Amino acid sequence: MIIERFLSRGGRATAAALLLLGAAGAAAQTFVFTAIPDQDESRLRERFDKVAEYLARELDVDVRYVPVKSYAAAVTAFRNDQVQLAWFGGLSGVRARQSVPGSEAIAQGYEDQFFITYFIANTSTGLSYGQEFPKTIEGRTFTFGSKGSTSGRLMPEFHVREQLGKSPDKAFARVGFSGDHSRTIALVQSGAFEVGALNYKTWEEESARGKVDPTKVTVIWQTPTYPDYQWSIRGDVDQRYGAGFKERVRDALLGIDDPALLASFPRKSFVPAKNSHYQPIVDTAQAIGLLD
Repeated sequence: MIIERFLSRGGRATAAALLLLGAAGAAAQTFVFTAIPDQDESRLRERFDKVAEYLARELDVDVRYVPVKSYAAAVTAFRNDQVQLAWFGGLSGVRARQSVPGSEAIAQGYEDQFFITYFIANTSTGLSYGQEFPKTIEGRTFTFGSKGSTSGRLMPEFHVREQLGKSPDKAFARVGFSGDHSRTIALVQSGAFEVGALNYKTWEEESARGKVDPTKVTVIWQTPTYPDYQWSIRGDVDQRYGAGFKERVRDALLGIDDPALLASFPRKSFVPAKNSHYQPIVDTAQAIGLLD
């Protein structure tokens, strides 16, 4: 209406200026992303603030990282369009993409193509590493990570059910959920739980930082590989940020080559991903009742 009024008064230059201002305002929208809270929040903030700076340079838009308190909160933020991009685990990514039609997995860490869960035990148990599933963990206390974690809950629960023929609450004397992988190490190392499960990358990272005492906690088994973490993006970003924006985000993520930034994940590099890569996660989650 305003533009029509200006046009009727011969104000074509003013109308054009308004159109340009509107386009500039749309282009100036902040692109927001989050990540599942799988480690200490301060370390996540350090990592993803650097990612935000990198993406802002590559995409030439304002980019902001917002932390969340849980895996479920990350999925909710994605569904409600509070964030347009997220670094998800396998299961949380599937849940998020199912809630937003047209959303896609666009990049994953090189290592995420063949991820692994470690089962760990307090050394006081006398358990040690073996190639076969350690069935002697039955009857002990056991902690998973977050309830929504792929490597800290979905995959270890699947193997517990498959190998012991029981649900975790029937297989163990006590079951806990630590909330994140770093906390799982701390709880098993302290003896609060005898056995736990976590992603192998966090174990390696915490070991390198001197946070793992090998006299108190040790790896006793590792799962077969499965697809895990990935960057997922909403399907409506091109409408909001301009044609081709999704591909620009994909290219920017695949182009991350700063050794320090890659090491903070830690990942060797990022490689292309697509939704079909995560069908094994869908199948496993449905098999044990964690996904409809």
